[in-house]
Amino acid sequence: MRPFRFLAFVALSLCFTGLSAVSPQAATEDKAATAPSRAQVSALLNIADPFSITRVEDGVPGWTIRDSEGVLGFIGSTWEIAESVGYSGRPLDVLVAVSPEAKIAGAILVQHNEPVLTLGISDEDISSYVSSFSQHDLRQSFEDSQKDLPDVISRATVSTGVIRDGILRTARTLAAGRGLIANSAGIDRLSYDEMDWPGLIEAGALASARVTMTEASGALAGAKVPVQPGEGDFLHLWAGLVDPPSVGQNLLGQQVFTGAVGSLGPGETALVVISSGLYSHRGTAWRRSGVFDRLTIAQGEVRLNPEVETYTMVKRLRIEGAPQVKEISLFRLPKTIDPLEPMQISVRATRPALEGGEVSLVLETEYALPVTFRNEPPAEPEPLWVSSWRDSHLEIAIVGTMLAVLGLVMLAQEWIVRRPRLWRYGRIGFLSFTLVVLGWGLNGQLSVVQVVAFLHSLLNGFRWETFLIEPVIFLLWGFVALGVLFWGRGIYCGWLCPFGALQELLNDLAVRLGIKQVAVPPALHERMWILKYTAFVGIVALSFYSMHDALVLAEVEPFKTAISMRMIRAWPFVLFVVALLVAGLFIERFYCRYFCPLGAGLAIPSKFKIFDWLHRRPQCGRECRMCETKCTVGAIDSVGRINPNECVLCLRCQVIMNDDTQCPILKRRARSKA
Repeated sequence: MRPFRFLAFVALSLCFTGLSAVSPQAATEDKAATAPSRAQVSALLNIADPFSITRVEDGVPGWTIRDSEGVLGFIGSTWEIAESVGYSGRPLDVLVAVSPEAKIAGAILVQHNEPVLTLGISDEDISSYVSSFSQHDLRQSFEDSQKDLPDVISRATVSTGVIRDGILRTARTLAAGRGLIANSAGIDRLSYDEMDWPGLIEAGALASARVTMTEASGALAGAKVPVQPGEGDFLHLWAGLVDPPSVGQNLLGQQVFTGAVGSLGPGETALVVISSGLYSHRGTAWRRSGVFDRLTIAQGEVRLNPEVETYTMVKRLRIEGAPQVKEISLFRLPKTIDPLEPMQISVRATRPALEGGEVSLVLETEYALPVTFRNEPPAEPEPLWVSSWRDSHLEIAIVGTMLAVLGLVMLAQEWIVRRPRLWRYGRIGFLSFTLVVLGWGLNGQLSVVQVVAFLHSLLNGFRWETFLIEPVIFLLWGFVALGVLFWGRGIYCGWLCPFGALQELLNDLAVRLGIKQVAVPPALHERMWILKYTAFVGIVALSFYSMHDALVLAEVEPFKTAISMRMIRAWPFVLFVVALLVAGLFIERFYCRYFCPLGAGLAIPSKFKIFDWLHRRPQCGRECRMCETKCTVGAIDSVGRINPNECVLCLRCQVIMNDDTQCPILKRRARSKA
């Protein structure tokens, strides 16, 4: 066993060396993208020279393209802006151009290292997919934007999903950074709907508060000059922002409204305060002090009394249905007041008291800009992984049921292995379902390429979203990760691998047809294990030098040809699969035993499995070697020990040692009792 421990140590060392030192390629792949070439700019924006390419230096990424007449567009890199990392764990770089009209003018694929491109999908297919984002309007609503987005490419769902996400996020960043679209919610300063006073009040455009003469008389009791009670208004107050045209233009008329908002500085807003009744919200002291001390605007810890420089007097309201009012004031609010957050407007009324000092009352109203008058930014396109999970309910249910059943089989194995017929037909049925439904139907075949992709994603910025795009694969890997920790590699290799299921079912058929099985000598059998561990370490190590070369070497896996592409591939690949399956007719699970790099990769962490529920007797390997000869993958040595690195958890040995018609030990015990 020492050679395999050494190989495990080498593989883990390579992984941790990569994590600590990073690969030479990754070290040079910083996010400062190089400027696009003039040919790329011409293709993206469909323009000809002369034009200039200017790198933006004000914190907004990307390049601005200009000619003598002005700005032609903006270009950004998905690797620099969206930090797009493909399924391979390497940068996925697309140049995206945005027009001044806030549309995607074009997109060009610059770099990728995607493993799924070996599935019969060419660079031209991906480039065509990238270019299909042209003319996508970044200002449209979420529902509309979903309609004109291109569909992801089948069998390249993850990679094309990451491309889509990178293109859209980069385009939105470019457009928002140049002010072409709203980057956050704000005041709707464009829409206008004609409204009357009751409609404006109903819409919440103005907050109001009222104190009657009787209420004021009670609050100001003890004043030298008492307030006489009555039904009239002591103070009726209305207040609200007039920046939305539907509010300001209706209230004040076009001319006053234009003058009010036209004089606002960056971040400033205009507040109207309207009042009727005996008491004035302005008073007269402001003429001497320059401060409206009766009026207070508060928001959080910010409290201000408007100053005369911010004040504009309005003579009358222009809106239909307005009540008779006494005073109308416009105040320019500074940018320290957030128009999207609630604010409190209060008026303090004071009178000298009979016994000295003063008595006072405060009329306060809380105002918040209604949603009707807000300009919400275009919704971000829904992440592809969210829609993938929402649209895959059936697939998720099927896989979830399979995994639940398999979990029950592992937990109830003591009960199952005592019923040989249940075990045999249950296993054949489960493997058939794995092959036909999980493999050929749902394309649920795991691969060593995914292990390599996971390692590289740790180096280049791990994102759950990348792996969540494929719900079936994610569920399988999640279950396998726990299963390897609990039971070892066999939880996948022996039950959930479609190609492994294909080999075992074909071999079972071969045995039924009388094809003689070949017994591989133990010495040769153990030495041939080296092949798959070497393949795994070689693929992982080579990926740090060249992902392309690693993907070529990963073709040692027949999964793509036999399962993902259902044998529809070039004849050398099909011939390779046929050769492996023919060999498997004579040596059960021939490929799993000697060549599978994925199995080798899963065997390494299997060294740390928690449970060991496969039983052995003291007589195993000494008085009886039946389990050794019947083992599917030759995982039992000559002294009866089960090698967890090679065991596929088929439970055949457990059935034999509990079957008194097969196990020689149980037969002998039965004879002794008789």
